[in-house]
Amino acid sequence: MCAKLIREIQEEVTDFLSSLIRFNTTNPPGNETVAAKYVAKDLEKDGFKCELFESAPGRGSVITRLKGTGNKPSLLLLSHLDVVAANPKEWSVDPFGGVVKDGCVWGRGALDMKGMTAIEVMAMKLLKRNGVKLQGDVILAATADEEKGGEAGAGWLVKNHKDKIVADYVLNEGGGMAISVGDKNVYTVQTAEKGIHWFKIRAKGRPGHGSVPGGADNAIMRMNEVIGKLGNHRSKIMLTPTVEQYLTEMAKADKLLQSLSQLLQNPEKSDQLLDMLAKQDNYLAEEIRARLRMTVTPTMVHGGVKENIIPSECEAVFDCRVLPGQNTSQAMDRIKDLLKDIGLDNLQFETIHAAEPSESSMNTPLYELIVEVMKEFEPNCGVSPVMLTGGTDSRFFRAVGSECYGFHPVLPETSYSQMQETIHGIDERISINNLVLGTSILYDIVERFMT
Repeated sequence: MCAKLIREIQEEVTDFLSSLIRFNTTNPPGNETVAAKYVAKDLEKDGFKCELFESAPGRGSVITRLKGTGNKPSLLLLSHLDVVAANPKEWSVDPFGGVVKDGCVWGRGALDMKGMTAIEVMAMKLLKRNGVKLQGDVILAATADEEKGGEAGAGWLVKNHKDKIVADYVLNEGGGMAISVGDKNVYTVQTAEKGIHWFKIRAKGRPGHGSVPGGADNAIMRMNEVIGKLGNHRSKIMLTPTVEQYLTEMAKADKLLQSLSQLLQNPEKSDQLLDMLAKQDNYLAEEIRARLRMTVTPTMVHGGVKENIIPSECEAVFDCRVLPGQNTSQAMDRIKDLLKDIGLDNLQFETIHAAEPSESSMNTPLYELIVEVMKEFEPNCGVSPVMLTGGTDSRFFRAVGSECYGFHPVLPETSYSQMQETIHGIDERISINNLVLGTSILYDIVERFMT
């Protein structure tokens, strides 16, 4: 079966997503149980037996399964129900209104990632309605807590209910949004993601009167040095297999990106080449730059108690992302080495959250099928693996041996950078056409892979 648009599900998938967005699952606190119950109730209309699991009161995840014969590997369709905060004053619509207008469903989570929940639910329904004879189990899980690290959602489920959720293959978020390059679209498949190390540094000093700055040891000034040193540091370039393939595919797609071939040949010139690319597409250039090295970004600062008191303490939070092939412990050693001239005796370090990087093979039947289906749907397109600079719940499954791919195909309706900026940003939305597209392609991939 060649991928084709399944228009008859347009209204159903649109209504489902609109309703799902209306559950305010901003994390923290999450409150995902109400959304999980809604997903379960909707699936139960089609005869699915759903199980609800709570890691804590209100922190619910839902799982259901279509049984196969066991002659093929199992497949998990994974999504998360929590979303990041949205300030209604900044939006043109109610971010939790599930507004349908201008051919789109608007609201927090439309792209990240209640839209994919809707697509996966719809694909499961179609498999059941069409009586597809599955050769392996297909599992659906819509989970809590991804936006705060996943430990109360997918991580908790893998630890406590492994038999319910773990599968040989996983399809999740993190890829699929087409990048328009020249006269073609390049669809990404997330095969790797950077590791996360959120940490706090507390700078110590000696208090004093604000009118006599030399009579004290200002902790804010010490922290200023720390932030300058880490925030301006550019770590050594390292090309992972996923990134090498991504740069190769992008360079083939358009002559304006042929400089990426030079980057592969001369990694030490990466920053100069990306500075040139930034003049054409700053967002794309900075995404690539972040895929080439460990990054450390200051994100929060707090210090001082009164206008006229020199503070003895100042603390800052940093978001460090490490590449596959590195680990968070090595990253912290490097960070301390960078700060040794400032004086480690006056600095205290605290890990807030750490998760190691992960990578899946591109040489699997599922990855090859994704490429095949996309080429049938859009013959001129490119398909490329990609490393996500952020993190997803896929890491929990890679850690127990699953091959995981982030793939939610989305056609560009504005520029790639404009669409990406709505994720965790303002006026997030997904077109109804893209809901139909995503459902159609996902259904085709699952049906062909599992029969």
